[in-house]
Amino acid sequence: MRVHLLGVRGSTSAPGIEFVRYGGFTSSVAISHDGEPFPTLVLDAGTGLRRCSALFGDDPFKGTILLSHLHWDHTHGLPFFSAGDRLGSRVSVVVPDQFDGSGALEVLSRGMSPPHFPVSADELRGEWTFMSLSPGTQEFEGFSVMTAEMPHRGGRTFGFRVSDGHSVLTYMPDHWPTDIGSGPQGWGEYHEQAMALCVDADALLHDASLVAEEVEKEAHFGHAAAQYAVELGRRSGVGKVILFHHKPDRTDDQFDAIAGRFGPEASVLLAAESMVLDL
Repeated sequence: MRVHLLGVRGSTSAPGIEFVRYGGFTSSVAISHDGEPFPTLVLDAGTGLRRCSALFGDDPFKGTILLSHLHWDHTHGLPFFSAGDRLGSRVSVVVPDQFDGSGALEVLSRGMSPPHFPVSADELRGEWTFMSLSPGTQEFEGFSVMTAEMPHRGGRTFGFRVSDGHSVLTYMPDHWPTDIGSGPQGWGEYHEQAMALCVDADALLHDASLVAEEVEKEAHFGHAAAQYAVELGRRSGVGKVILFHHKPDRTDDQFDAIAGRFGPEASVLLAAESMVLDL
């Protein structure tokens, strides 16, 4: 599979000259099958989703968008996805099943409809459908997707394990492991759901909003440290850990310093916009 990193920030976009090399758009990842010209599966619809349209040229998007959760930084790209908002598109948007029974379109429309936004999701052009997802394993666009619930703040949040039958990508952009316990290093527990999604994956895209010394003060916002992500990958046999969902005010130079903490390990990368992974 081929994985396009379209947006790698968390919480809010980060424009400006200090954020050019790693990028300032929020979470969105597009996945295509080997030999296929266009991605058909998208994970999250942050502002990085805007960049996905360039992969299609004049062709419409036909595929599925899986939302890990419904926070703004994972949904605000939807109405600006021009390859989806056009005649001839086929877009299935899949959101976490809500504990209060709200339907997918209903819960999306709470943030994307007047007076918060001029149009609602069902007014976008093309053929758009909306559905809810519960934990388990399902097929989307020829990919097998295992879904598990992750500890986070402010709404049901999922992590995904995506397989094409040959390669495996694990995607955990928002993860609050200290909510379950401090774990052996104080960075959070290496709990069953996380391990199950990660075991022997080729690559892990994981929340690295924090670094270890920030955990005590800031983890209660619902995020993980880069060191936790690397250790989770080591414990579960992941081939490559890609640190993702970057803190919005972290500059390029600060990221270079974080990368230096892990030395020249080929198994640890910092996610950057326009990065392409061939698994």
